[in-house]
Formats: sequence, C-alpha cells, structure tokens
Amino acid sequence: MRGSRQQELPENFFIPIPLDTNNITALSPFLVPQDHLGNTGIFYVMAAFMFFIFVVGTIINSLTVACTIQYKKLRSHLNYILVNLAVSNLIVATVGSSTCFVCFCNRYMIVGPTGCKIEGFAATLGGMVSLWSLAVVAFERWLVVCKPLGNFAFKPHHAIACCAATWVFAIIASAPPLFGWSRYIPEGFQCSCGPDWYTSNNKYNNESYVYFLFGFCFAVPFATICFCYSQLLFMLKSAAKAQAESASTQKAEREVTRMVVVMVIGFLFCWAPYAIFALWVVNNRGQAFDLRLATIPSCMSKASTVYNPMIYILLNKQFRTCLKKMLGMNASEDDESTTSSVTEVSKVGPA
Repeated sequence: MRGSRQQELPENFFIPIPLDTNNITALSPFLVPQDHLGNTGIFYVMAAFMFFIFVVGTIINSLTVACTIQYKKLRSHLNYILVNLAVSNLIVATVGSSTCFVCFCNRYMIVGPTGCKIEGFAATLGGMVSLWSLAVVAFERWLVVCKPLGNFAFKPHHAIACCAATWVFAIIASAPPLFGWSRYIPEGFQCSCGPDWYTSNNKYNNESYVYFLFGFCFAVPFATICFCYSQLLFMLKSAAKAQAESASTQKAEREVTRMVVVMVIGFLFCWAPYAIFALWVVNNRGQAFDLRLATIPSCMSKASTVYNPMIYILLNKQFRTCLKKMLGMNASEDDESTTSSVTEVSKVGPA
C-alpha cells in the first residue's frame, strides 16, 4: 500500500509514514506543517538545537579561519588541512543548519523543493569534505612521522593540493543527486534534506548511489585513517625510546596525534549512525521502521561543525594561544611555553 501511494505522489514528495487518509497529498512537507509526525514541542526543540549549531558553528569556524589568516605561524601544512575542515564546517552551519532551523520553526520544508536540494547538497558536500580532510590529516601524519617515502618533505603546497582533492572528491559524491542519480528529498521530520536512501525507485537508482557513497566517502577514507594511525602508533612507540632526550618533541607529537584521533572518533560518532542506518534500510527492503528516526543521525552529523573546531582549538595549543591573542586575552605561560613545541611535530621520525 505504501509503495502504490508513493508512485501516485508528485516527483519530489514523499510521506515517510503510511497514514489512513484519502487526501495524503495535502500532507506535502513542502506545503503544510508536519504535525502528524510529532507534537509541536519536538519541532521547536530541534529548532533550538539547529539554532545553537548554526550560531556556535559559524562563530567558532569563522574565528578559526580569521586566526589562521592573521598569524603566519599557523600556516603550516597540518593547519592548512584543519582550516579546510573549518571552511567545510562553515558551509554546513550557514547553509544546512540555518535552513533546518527555519524549517523546524515552521514545522515543514518551507524553503520548497529547490531549497531542499540546496540544503541537502550543502550538508552532504561539507560532510564529505570533512571526512576526506580527516583522511588527509591521517595520511600527512603517516608520511611525516613514519617516513614511508624516505626523506620526502610534506610541504604547504602538498597540503593545498590535498585540500583541493577533498573538494573534488566531495563534489563527485554530492553532485549526482542533482543530476538524476538518487535525489535530495525531505527526511525524518521532513525539516531537513538528504540523499534518497529509503525509497526504492529504479528511475533514480537509489541503492547503487548509497553503496557508492558508503564505499567511496566512508569506507575508503576510514580504511585510510585506520591504516595510517595504526602505523603511527607503532612508530610513536619506537620514537619514544629512540628520542628519550627530546621531551618537547615527544610531547608535541602526542598532542597533535591525540587531537586528530579524537577528531576521528568524534566524526565517526556523528556520521557512522547515518551510514549504518542508510545501509540497513537499503539491505532490508520491506522491513518496518520509523523514518522519523532519520532526524537523529541527520542532526548528529550537523553537530560536527561545532565539535571539530572545538577539538582542534582545545587540543592544539598553537591555535589556542593565537586565538586568545586575537580576542585580546592573555595567553597562559603554559600555552606560550608549549606553542613552539607543536611546530616540532613534523621533525619526529624513525631513528
């Protein structure tokens, strides 16, 4: 029954929960509040959460970019990649989270089908850039610390090229739904948009797109991250013995490694539920599930725009010290004394 109703509905419209009504098109998420999906309080709570993500994410990522522009000592190859994360977070916060805030306030996709596509594309693009950036950070750490290429030096222009590659990969992953391979439609409480992973439609080949997205933009980067950091952990253990006299270098390496590892764990915390949920639906067609639950992984993924910069600002003393100076705050002696040590990270290598 649900499948036959979907076929009768307009092209860009989908009701996630079967309802006993003869006028189902009157419930379009582009036309009327979706109060049949939950009480008003739930929508307003989600609106408040999206507003928080929008405001805090925009402010903290903007400060990160501004701080890097102002202080030359922050323009290292590792920090270039972290700034790349900040820019992708800004896209998700300013376009994705702000649109969701407005829609949750109105309790439906008030921006219409075009706005839905823009929001879905922006959130997917920013998310894919973030994931690939984390893979690049892990790859850079592996090259610099483990030295698999011998004396190869990872320089700023290499970092810039890697940052550009993350955007190319992200566009390859996020653009297809705009051109007919899958599509961007309302999800969950119908106040946010994402790729269509929950309907079976031969015209859009949704299943193949989900597999592509999971493999190319989740499994491959994650495998890269796991390999690089496993090698890095072995190398750090060896370096600790070989360079026991260089306490500052060892401390700096531990700080940066801890920072990126925490970022990876945090990113997986927000994006793994989305990927797993989508794969489960694709591989369990016909199984009953409540699509309102899709709102949870969607909102969790957008929260990465806040915790990513908080992690690398709180754990990167060089960033933190410069940020305090830019805001007119006095950096602590601990921050000042350890700032220079962070720049020594790239010098750690095998004995």
